[in-house]
Amino acid sequence: MKLDYKKTLLIGLAFFSASMVWPIYNSYVPVFLEKYLSSTFLIGIIMTFDNVFAVVFQPIFGALSDKVNTRYGRRMPFLLVGVPLGAIFFSLIPFEFNLISLMTFIILMNFSMSIYRAPAVALMPDLTPPPLRSKANGVINLMGGIAAVIAFGAGGALYKIDRHYPFFMASIIMVIAVILLYAFVKEPKNINKESEAKDKDYAPVDKSTLQGQFMSLIFLLLAIFFWFTGYQAVEAFFSLYGKYILGINEGDASILLMFFSASFVIFAIPAGIIATKFGRKRTIITGIIGLLIIFTALTMIRSVPVIRILLIIGGLMWGAINVNSYPMVVEMASNDGIGKYTGYYYFFSSMAAIVSPALFGWIRDLTNSYQPLFVYGAVSYLFALFFMMLVKHGEPSVETED
Repeated sequence: MKLDYKKTLLIGLAFFSASMVWPIYNSYVPVFLEKYLSSTFLIGIIMTFDNVFAVVFQPIFGALSDKVNTRYGRRMPFLLVGVPLGAIFFSLIPFEFNLISLMTFIILMNFSMSIYRAPAVALMPDLTPPPLRSKANGVINLMGGIAAVIAFGAGGALYKIDRHYPFFMASIIMVIAVILLYAFVKEPKNINKESEAKDKDYAPVDKSTLQGQFMSLIFLLLAIFFWFTGYQAVEAFFSLYGKYILGINEGDASILLMFFSASFVIFAIPAGIIATKFGRKRTIITGIIGLLIIFTALTMIRSVPVIRILLIIGGLMWGAINVNSYPMVVEMASNDGIGKYTGYYYFFSSMAAIVSPALFGWIRDLTNSYQPLFVYGAVSYLFALFFMMLVKHGEPSVETED
């Protein structure tokens, strides 16, 4: 059994287009908001709307996509509605003319993105055999990383020409992506019946196994919450940490963090391959322990060259964690519950994105220093390791050939 890379690349187009939207959104929407709001706190609150919408709406639309059964499939109707609407409202953001218009476009764009994000991600496990999902997720994460690089590079160049252009670029790519998905990716017409047929190849699941899977799901989701808690705080405050603790400017700090992101992108596919050979849990735990050690070391190290090396290694460890966690979650779902479990994944990861920056901001205010940043990160990964050790399910049931 081998991964169909062509189909996986097509499935990943929705994630690719969404991954191009968010860097542009996060880079330029605060600039637009600053024209109307003097409070950085209020701007920060508005910039969490994407995560708030993810927490509220993505579980709903993910679960709804499990239940619909149309001639277009289960997931595709949500893409056919959400992607064009998201593209339209995203392209309208730079046309704002007052705070009300800007907030209207932001809210409608975030809601539109919430319609299709969980169903789009659920396409991968729908159309990929369980043992190959880590490899497939590695490919899709690589596509997301490439999209982010394009957004920062081409988007920055286009913004210098006209502030509308990066928004147009991402919106056009979104529409092209959904057209290609609709044209070339066909969902099974009777996925529930097909899934039942496949399930006959597996041993019956008894009550104790179902209870064990449920507890494993809870522990895994808590682990996801805590490792995203550590990640989100470091990502949000590293530039200020660099300025006040390392004594470098914010631009150099951002370049340092780029090494972390770049190594994650490079390691995305290998992380899936390694998990296929050695197990998802083992690969994730290795990544957690690696980041725990690195974050602990970073509490004491001030040498920028050494920090650069540690962040490169840290990106590899983050790849081991992030690429394999979603496949573990949906492995515990029934075949007609993948969208719902995708919503669970986004609920816990997005909740961390909402809670963590505010929590560390409170710690910073108490200590009057950014020094505790990597202590905070290390403690978060310690909790993640504890809960991950308790996970007993989530590995594929069928072995694959290389």
